[in-house]
Amino acid sequence: MRRDVRRPSVRFKPEFRVKENGVSASAPPDRILVIALAGIGDTLMATPLLHELRLNFPNAALEALVMWPGAAALLEGNPHLDAVHQHHFLRASRFASLRFVLGLRRRRYDVSINVHPQGRRGYRMIARLIGARRRLSHQYENEGWLDRHLVTESVPQDYTVHAAENNARFLPLLGAERRLPRPAYELYLGTEETTWAARYGERNGLEGVRWLGIHAGSGGTKNLALRRWPVERYVELVARIRKEFPDLPVVFFGGPEDRVLQAELFSRIRADRILFPETPTIRHAAALVERAHAFLSVDTAFMHLAAAMQVPRQFVIETPTVNPCILPLRENWTLIPNPGVGGRALEFYRYDGRPIQGTPAEIQRVMESVTTESVLEALRPALS
Repeated sequence: MRRDVRRPSVRFKPEFRVKENGVSASAPPDRILVIALAGIGDTLMATPLLHELRLNFPNAALEALVMWPGAAALLEGNPHLDAVHQHHFLRASRFASLRFVLGLRRRRYDVSINVHPQGRRGYRMIARLIGARRRLSHQYENEGWLDRHLVTESVPQDYTVHAAENNARFLPLLGAERRLPRPAYELYLGTEETTWAARYGERNGLEGVRWLGIHAGSGGTKNLALRRWPVERYVELVARIRKEFPDLPVVFFGGPEDRVLQAELFSRIRADRILFPETPTIRHAAALVERAHAFLSVDTAFMHLAAAMQVPRQFVIETPTVNPCILPLRENWTLIPNPGVGGRALEFYRYDGRPIQGTPAEIQRVMESVTTESVLEALRPALS
């Protein structure tokens, strides 16, 4: 689905740094690589930039590099891309990764863009090995002398605005302008996924009724699994929902990394109309999420999926990694406050390549501070 667009003028020019390396910024690029290695949700957050680049450079070869198979799946069918390259740098051998990168290097990109947030220096090293003439990134807090050799131009990251806005600030460096009236996640599903979701709903009594989708996972890199809301709280929440809304279906979503968690939830929540769908791909999951009336999660890829699918009522439990950069890119949604975070999210987590700060016990106590009652209180108006 394409949206009508207009051509607003650039509203401001951010401060940026151009390295003295003889790179000319005057000619429009013929071949652009957008690098989005950090995560599946981060790839969705980069889709507004892909659209802006295509509008500004309609004749350029526009390609994307991602690490996670799910991220590549979400870019399937994107009309603004000419190619998607996927390689799991964390799991592949160094030799395999080097061979893959050298293959991209032979494509001779004019510009590569490391989208926000990608604070790990390793991502900038990958951009350097790919060797585009101009290599754009953000200035992160772990930047050092080496980074001045890895990228050619950079803009300051801004924790007060969304990642989509941080990415849009690259456009003036390329002589481009903002042309979308409002940035939004873009996910292009096919007939296969939407048909599968409709049939699943028909078989399981989800058609024509309100139902609640839940993703209880939280990602598996670094120590991000610690930001999960405790399993015991989900068990208690479902029990209370069943008592107040006995006919309300509840659907638990999960990706490949959530299999153990899903199995535990399944073993502890055995009741009618509590479903654990085995979605063939993340695209099928997105198609099913779209049919939910309400969706609950922490800040994960499924949070961004629910925003992309414009679920009518979306709820996010605050974690130590929540900040304005990664909030759902939509107008109407609800943040369930976490007393343990208390507005100190940047003290726990920044985009500097480090994990959530604190011991596992400390981080778990932070998540335990969100009570079942506070979550149910937020959900109740949407479920009644």
